[in-house]
Amino acid sequence: MTVQLWRHCRVATLQPSHPAPYGLIEDAALVLEGGRIVWVGPRSELPADLAARCTCEHDAGGALVTPGLIDCHTHLVYGGDRAHEFELRLQGASYEDVARAGGGISSTVKATRAATEPELYALGLKRLRALIAEGVTTLEIKSGYGLALEHERKALRVARALGRSQPVEVRTTFLGAHAIPPEFAGRPDAYVDEVVRMLPLLHAEGLVDAVDAFCERIAFSTAQTERVFQAAHALGLPVKLHAEQLSDSGGAELAARYGALSCDHLEWLSEAGAAAMAQAGSVGVLLPGAFYFLRETKLPPVALLRQHGVAMAISTDCNPGSSPCTSLLLMLNMACTLFRLTPEEALTGVTRHAAKALGLSDRGVLAPGLRADFVLWDVAHPAQLAYALGANPRLRTVFNGELV
Repeated sequence: MTVQLWRHCRVATLQPSHPAPYGLIEDAALVLEGGRIVWVGPRSELPADLAARCTCEHDAGGALVTPGLIDCHTHLVYGGDRAHEFELRLQGASYEDVARAGGGISSTVKATRAATEPELYALGLKRLRALIAEGVTTLEIKSGYGLALEHERKALRVARALGRSQPVEVRTTFLGAHAIPPEFAGRPDAYVDEVVRMLPLLHAEGLVDAVDAFCERIAFSTAQTERVFQAAHALGLPVKLHAEQLSDSGGAELAARYGALSCDHLEWLSEAGAAAMAQAGSVGVLLPGAFYFLRETKLPPVALLRQHGVAMAISTDCNPGSSPCTSLLLMLNMACTLFRLTPEEALTGVTRHAAKALGLSDRGVLAPGLRADFVLWDVAHPAQLAYALGANPRLRTVFNGELV
């Protein structure tokens, strides 16, 4: 088995126990074997016997190395676009106005249902390649634009196929409780029955890693959301939640009771919700792209999350209606400029905390025993990743120990 030595680099390990900001090691070295990190530390401390075992050596050319980036909240597989709605909102219509008039998620559902599986794959592949080009090595893809068994299955199958064909790991999330489809108009409880029926079928086909729901006044109530969570719990599946985006519905507290991996959006999160998340260990996923694109004015309570020790992740929320974005690096900048995160918090939010939001403990940090997913960057300091607007200083990506 090949044992690789990477040298002449500066490594931002993001290890929480490391005394330096970003867990930064100057003049570092990494040793990889079998897709895992065997050793990382100052080059001068590399054990001689381990160095002698290395059969392949890479000069990183002085690059900065970080863990592979993780986009923990995307709706990457969908048909059509919603540029017309963008125009309507610029003319004064709210997101809720558009949704109630038959636009919003419903219009994407129509386009996604009409698209074939190969068409959805081709569309998703373009978006995925843009993320990979910026150093993303793991991402979540949600369903939720099919809202019927055959179309939810189609979207999840595409998500799995994308992960198999590209140098990236895809985690799939069933978001059947995203909106009420037209054939169930006025019958939300009946549609929840349908979601609960779909879930075990899709899970049995190996298409579901987690379950999500949109708990909001234009979507599903806490009682309806809880029925979905109960069905997920019965199958041993972890849950996540679109929570407190447009109002404080108490969704975060509900999700915390079910040990949710994450609660996402959170602009209207209450102190009780933050405390519940902290107790459950749920990650708060902040989505600055949606905040920016919808021209929201209610900031997520970052100080409250810090106060309660809630881990904060950052994601693109790639979707056609509220965040048509495929740049996780841009989200780093927006998290700092819009939400006032520090650059270190932002970078941790797309590595260590994003991994936690997906229930993955084997990545997001560069440490012995963990996956050898990392990125080489042409920057002098980790803060520069959040600093430059529209820049992509990625040099190379290593995924599962192999150069991409």
